[in-house]
Amino acid sequence: MAQTPPTAPGPARSSTGGPSADALLEEARPYRNELLAHCYRMLGSLHDAEDLVQDTLLRAWRAGERFEGRSSLRTWLYRIATNACLTAIEQRGRRPMPSGLGAPSDPEQPVSESPEIPWLEPVPDAVFTGDKPADPAAVVVNRSSLRLALVAALQHLPPRQRAVLLLRDVLKWRAAEVAELLDSSTASVNSALQRARAHLAQAAPVEEELTEPSDPEMRTLLDRYAAAFEKADVAAIVDLFAQDAVWEMPPFPQWFRGAETIVRLVANQCPIGPGEGLMLPTAANGQPAFGLYRLQDGFFRPFHIQVLTVRALRVEHVAAFFSEDLFARFGLPEAVPAGEAGR
Repeated sequence: MAQTPPTAPGPARSSTGGPSADALLEEARPYRNELLAHCYRMLGSLHDAEDLVQDTLLRAWRAGERFEGRSSLRTWLYRIATNACLTAIEQRGRRPMPSGLGAPSDPEQPVSESPEIPWLEPVPDAVFTGDKPADPAAVVVNRSSLRLALVAALQHLPPRQRAVLLLRDVLKWRAAEVAELLDSSTASVNSALQRARAHLAQAAPVEEELTEPSDPEMRTLLDRYAAAFEKADVAAIVDLFAQDAVWEMPPFPQWFRGAETIVRLVANQCPIGPGEGLMLPTAANGQPAFGLYRLQDGFFRPFHIQVLTVRALRVEHVAAFFSEDLFARFGLPEAVPAGEAGR
């Protein structure tokens, strides 16, 4: 990665009378969280988003003395970050979910990984909320704009449509401002926004129909869900899913639709038997999530991270991400002794 900009000791002025590069960088730091959320929505990867935000701050530091203040600092930073994301998408392509690549699979057929595909990645809620959920930046980094289904749907939009929709509908920029950032016309921006909205209306869930993680009935449902997986209770699992629920699990390109199909998949291909699983709760993309552990040699060890979409108190979608590296990112333990795993 490029060099890290230094921390400024305090405000300073440049030889031209504007803020020095270091002083401007300090003024930019409070925007880091919302820039990170913006880049994550654009790229579908927290790792890539962190790199792009660091690159944005580095570019701001280098160009600080040339910042003339004709637009706000926040607008200027978003201009840098958005253009950096557009370049990155051109170079790296989109990050899909399995359900965006083809038809549902047969749960009786063995699944196989496709690690060469740059899959969409979940993001821990704690990355944006931390210990200060009331921070003003949290107003921008809101739950609905980080839903996994929305971020996945964004990946299917052309890059500039993606940017237009995020800047207009999430960040509430005016069409003229977006047009200036993208070196486009207001008419082109409005046209791109209409097409992007039409696609998302079909691909993303309706926010009002989703059950919030804080709902007491939701907490009961999640407790039942965790217990069912820990006990490998097939009957209990099928009772918790919506009839047309979807199960997908990057880096496996196969995905499955229907409660009965999902249960057949779990029964036939999940290597975790009764009492051999441990579910630790977490949160991702503004949604309930679990780290599923598998009992091996007296320890529960990471198996995958499940991110749940719940509607009408039924599990409608599960994205099971098979990546042990995610457990550390989510602040989950790398192993749990079997004797300490009581709920």
